[in-house]
Amino acid sequence: MFEVGFSEMLVIAVVALIVLGPEKLPKAARFAGLWMRRARAQWYSVKAELEREIAAEQLKSEFKSGIAELRQELDNVGAAPRSPSDDAHEPQAPAEMVAKDDHFAP
Repeated sequence: MFEVGFSEMLVIAVVALIVLGPEKLPKAARFAGLWMRRARAQWYSVKAELEREIAAEQLKSEFKSGIAELRQELDNVGAAPRSPSDDAHEPQAPAEMVAKDDHFAP
C-alpha cells in the first residue's frame, strides 16, 4: 500500500506541530492512533471472515465432488455385468447349506 518513510513522517509531524500547536498535538496523536487501531482491527476482522467463507466454500466443493465420485463408483459397481464365475464365489444361503448337510443329521 502506502510506504511512508522516516522523512515523510518527520514532515507530517512538523506540519502537525505548527498547525495544532504543542498543547493539542498529543490529544490529536492519541485520537489518530485510536482511529488507526480501530480501522486495523476492522480490517483484520473482515479479512478473517473472508478467509473463513473461502475455506467453507472449498470444503463444500470438496465434499460435493467426493459425493459425486462415490455415487459414480456405486453406479459402476451396480452396473457391472455379472459372470457365472461371480456366483461361484458367493456364500451359500443357510437353507442350502442345511440341505447339503442332511447326511450328518442323527
